[in-house]
Amino acid sequence: MSTTASARLMDGSGLARRLVEETAARAADLTRRTGTRPCLATVLVGEDPASVTYVRMKRARCEKAGIRSHHVELPATTTTEELVAALRALSEDPEVHGILLQHPVGRHIDERAAFEAIAPEKDVDGVTISSFAAMSFGLPGFVSCTPGGIMRLLDAYDVDPAGKRAVVVGRSAILGKPAGMLLLARNATVTYCHSYTPAADLSAALRAADIVIAAVGRPRFIKGEDIKPGAVVVDAGYNEGNVGDVDFEPAAERAGLITPVPGGVGPMTIATLLAQTVEAAEHQLGATA
Repeated sequence: MSTTASARLMDGSGLARRLVEETAARAADLTRRTGTRPCLATVLVGEDPASVTYVRMKRARCEKAGIRSHHVELPATTTTEELVAALRALSEDPEVHGILLQHPVGRHIDERAAFEAIAPEKDVDGVTISSFAAMSFGLPGFVSCTPGGIMRLLDAYDVDPAGKRAVVVGRSAILGKPAGMLLLARNATVTYCHSYTPAADLSAALRAADIVIAAVGRPRFIKGEDIKPGAVVVDAGYNEGNVGDVDFEPAAERAGLITPVPGGVGPMTIATLLAQTVEAAEHQLGATA
């Protein structure tokens, strides 16, 4: 279906490409100064096809950015204790500067216990309680990569959250919750909506929102008629068929800025991961600029 969309597209792909180029330059400089390449360890449990693809893509992006990739594959039968032990070993390895645990990890595994086995200084994916606390209190640390990428997108398009009404639809520990915290830290008035929010209340919140972050994991869940004219709409969802959480075409007719799916938030997530890996390496090697 064609559309006469008035919204300006937020090009995450282009911004991510520039960020990766900057990260590659930092990585090369760090390698020259210390003789050590930044290293990201990726940990994969099982052989979920989507997870295998994601990890392969992240490792390829590492190489382009001058970051060494160390991959750990564990069988689907891995226990929580075995995964925790593997992550603790990586946390103690001085040659590893960042750790990414690809999730989901299997229902039989205590994912939170696994995340907490990652040393905070190597938590470049921003998944530990320590990282969430740092985000919430505005302290130094690593942000969750997707929310961090979203904030970079907003900055690139001169969207200042201060004084704005922001609605985050979704409350996951690595996306919805930290996105709200980062917006709150930038002086937005933040409302969280989720699966228990009555439909009428969700609609009312969205219609008043200057900034909408869709992170609920349901295709086309956010309806175009609920978008406030001129609002900034960031779709962090990715569902089967390259469909986001926002009903894109009707929303684009009302929004001022909107992210496409794909090509919006996704590329920024990986670019933020790489940037934070180099930052982690700089700190661990005592070579911050």
